Amino acid sequence: MEQMIKEYRFALPPFCDFTPEEWQEKGHDYDEVRENMLGWDITDYGMGDFTKIGFSLITIRNGNLLITVYNSTKEEDLDKEPGLHHDFNVEEGTGSVLIGEVSQCNDDNTDNRF
Repeated sequence: MEQMIKEYRFALPPFCDFTPEEWQEKGHDYDEVRENMLGWDITDYGMGDFTKIGFSLITIRNGNLLITVYNSTKEEDLDKEPGLHHDFNVEEGTGSVLIGEVSQCNDDNTDNRF
């Protein structure tokens, strides 16, 4: 994925390159990144075969959900389509795919379903 991102000249924020050791050294300047769970999500859905069914996602902007709720001036701005579900599939044999999505704030603990 990193190679594909470089090929398409998509710039990632610096925190995507931090090692676990570097994260330990980061202070409160990076609390928003931690609180909003920004960065890499990498999974093989517990199947033990990342090469065959693995998925990588980078969240580069998620905003603070609490700030969004309390600063909103119109209630309808919060959830225009509750329960909206989308699914990404790659046709076998077509190779890797780089997808970008722009959406509202997401709570990774409750909003994702795999």
